[in-house]
Amino acid sequence: MNLLTSLTPRRLRLLIVGVPMALAVLYLGLFAADRYVSVSMVGLRSSSGETAALAGMASLLSSVSGPGNQDTYFLRDYMGSLGLLKKLDERLGVRAHYEAQLRDPLFRLWSWASQEYFLDYFRSRVTVTVDENSSALLIHAEGFDPDFAFRLNSTILEEAERFVNEYSHRIARENLRFAEGELTRAGERVQKAKAEVLTFQNKHRFLDPTAQAQASGAVTAELQAQITKAEAELRSLRSFLNEDAPQVTLLRAQLKSLQEQLGVERRRSTSGDGDKRSERLNELALEFKGLELQAEVALDAYKIALSAVEASRIESTRKLKSLVVIEPPSTPEKAEYPRRWYNLLTLLVGSLLLLAVVRLVLATIQEHQD
Repeated sequence: MNLLTSLTPRRLRLLIVGVPMALAVLYLGLFAADRYVSVSMVGLRSSSGETAALAGMASLLSSVSGPGNQDTYFLRDYMGSLGLLKKLDERLGVRAHYEAQLRDPLFRLWSWASQEYFLDYFRSRVTVTVDENSSALLIHAEGFDPDFAFRLNSTILEEAERFVNEYSHRIARENLRFAEGELTRAGERVQKAKAEVLTFQNKHRFLDPTAQAQASGAVTAELQAQITKAEAELRSLRSFLNEDAPQVTLLRAQLKSLQEQLGVERRRSTSGDGDKRSERLNELALEFKGLELQAEVALDAYKIALSAVEASRIESTRKLKSLVVIEPPSTPEKAEYPRRWYNLLTLLVGSLLLLAVVRLVLATIQEHQD
């Protein structure tokens, strides 16, 4: 009860509004250091589409492009990485710059700060955001003087471009090694298929059983045509000559010879033929056709792998992705932070609202006590 009665409206205003405002004015007027922000905007441009298009699998083997925005997010994460921070510290003395501002206890970097705290501090001073529509990166680099903010932003872009080049070339080299491995395996398959064809030809003493079967079929068809013609002539002669007439006897002998030859050709193409053949000619033709098809497939795969190797070799030596500077790093002319009047006005409004709430609570308590 004594505490409530001691909190007069004047004391409440002093405690909730006056003291915070006085501390804020003291800090912002005497201790808060000016912080300058350099702004830049960049984007990634892929040049993989400028190469000659490859058909089929070759384009898959030589492709180094990932999803459209994935590389942008990789780059954003790299700009906030410990690896980049170490490079920036070596080149610019980032830690020394942020530690040198002694008068601002809230925004300076303390000398006893660990590596992890230094990284978190750096991420609060350098922000990178991605524009979802254009996939562009907006970089804000903050420093205690305008020249350092500009140099920090510029160096970040230089290291980012180096990272993009190394990243894309590393992927291209990995694709090249993969394509070369595929080329080696395709070459081995071609050699194996050729060897199987040669072994088959040497074993069965046929250069091309398919052609042999076709030739045999042509001979059979020709013999069948001759037999049909001879039979027609024989019927014609029998219509006006006796069976023992010389012309009938001769034609009958020719017809018998043609029929015997037709039987020989049919047996040659469909059955064994002594010691000369151990398999049917049609089966040999089918087997040879399969071996030829395997050799053709292996050769086509080798051609595709060779095209992929050439495309991957070209891509591994040129600039696949470029960092396009849409807006170069700016040199700030005035400090963006701290926003003294904005902060003071925000604090005043917040304090007044808090004062109103506290007075309402106290009035409610007093009313219940009465």
